[in-house]
Amino acid sequence: MAEAAITLRLPAYRGLLPNQRHFSLCFSFIYEVSRRHPFLYAPTILSVAIRYDEMMKNCCRSAEDPTHNLEELVKPVKEDSLRQEHTCGILKKFGERTLKALKLAQISQKFPKADFVTVKKLVTDIANMHKDCCRGDMLDCMRDRILHYVCANQDILSSKIKKCCEKPLLQRSECIVNAENDDKPEDLSPHIREFIEDKGICERFAQEKDTHLARFLYEYSRRHPEFSAQMLLRIGKGYEDLLQECCKAGAPDNCCSRGVGEELKKHIYETESVMKTSCDIYKEKGDYYFQNELLMSFTKKMPQLTSAELIKFTKQMTTVGSKCCQLSQDKLLPCAEENLDLVLGEICRRHLTDPINPGVCHCCSSSYALRRPCMGKLEIDENYVPLSLTPDLFTFHEDLCTTEEEKLQHKKQEMLINLIKYKPQITQEQLSSVTAAFTAMREQCCKEASHEACFVRELTSFASGESLGLAVEGCGQRSFPG
Repeated sequence: MAEAAITLRLPAYRGLLPNQRHFSLCFSFIYEVSRRHPFLYAPTILSVAIRYDEMMKNCCRSAEDPTHNLEELVKPVKEDSLRQEHTCGILKKFGERTLKALKLAQISQKFPKADFVTVKKLVTDIANMHKDCCRGDMLDCMRDRILHYVCANQDILSSKIKKCCEKPLLQRSECIVNAENDDKPEDLSPHIREFIEDKGICERFAQEKDTHLARFLYEYSRRHPEFSAQMLLRIGKGYEDLLQECCKAGAPDNCCSRGVGEELKKHIYETESVMKTSCDIYKEKGDYYFQNELLMSFTKKMPQLTSAELIKFTKQMTTVGSKCCQLSQDKLLPCAEENLDLVLGEICRRHLTDPINPGVCHCCSSSYALRRPCMGKLEIDENYVPLSLTPDLFTFHEDLCTTEEEKLQHKKQEMLINLIKYKPQITQEQLSSVTAAFTAMREQCCKEASHEACFVRELTSFASGESLGLAVEGCGQRSFPG
């Protein structure tokens, strides 16, 4: 669903507000937020409405413009709405079993002292709540019973939520969700040998497959708060596949123990390697150039997306880098992959409404746990028909001489995208060469009296492959700077 701005005619409410108008404004705010966020948990809207009420009381007593405050106020609404829509997307595409597995991993990490039966009850209750929310049943889409249970049993769940449970109901949920994971039990062994070495594994797997796998995921997740929930699901899926092989007749005796070690190494190495490489690039290049790296990659993977969409999604991924790459190693993976998962979920919902390409379709449909690695492995869409070189594909105008860095960077990114859509096989070295030529051309034209005339002249010579060395070897006679 396209995000719509919340616009209220605030000048009509300047000065102290009579009660009737005061309530009318608050109800209008609730109405406007609710209709724009149909998946949003209702108490979240009420909580923000209370803060909005306080903001308006303060702002309307002065000449202060409340627009900026309003933007900050609705920011958590947008974030919570996105997360709920994301959860509904998982439920719709991958089913209740996948949603429960995800919640099992997350709750086991947050409450490592809780026993399996308690965690399983919470998982079931939370999954049922999300099912109600995703159906649009707001009367049953309430966390009250879950919050009451969590706070009533906090002694066996977590030592980190005491202050949360003392807060008013509307603030309690957000506090608990954002609370730190509880400390692991001191007597918790580092290994789960009963799931690897026990001779009765195959019998239990055959008799109660889902319960056995859930217990494995619970035990592994509570021991590893430094892993992302998605990575834990990949490990759980690898364990399931391994049992299916090792429990066949004729499998070697050490099949399970050897295979588990290999599966763990594979998923841990892949995830840590990708995140470390990405953060190294981010720390070296900074926001703008890191986003450009992502633009190059994702334009080749998904050239069917518009420039605005590519810039939006890569900007969101860059924000993940700025947020997570500064964290310690034990917090990096949960932060990075959980937030990247939100962006990939948005891309997949975009694909559902307007299909992108078969590669994206496969990644968005085959496995939730493997969605991020699958997207990472996508390369150039070989079936994409490159854009033709038309007069309006690359345009030079007066706005290229702007001194506003943000606008100039945006313009450069749009041209970078068009260049890749025109020549998908272009290499990093060729892009760098073209970018340098573009920078020289811009500096030259912006010094001349008539910027526009210079750009027209350069465009003419560019079209013949003669301008400022803009013709890129290996890309044909015509190319253009990003």
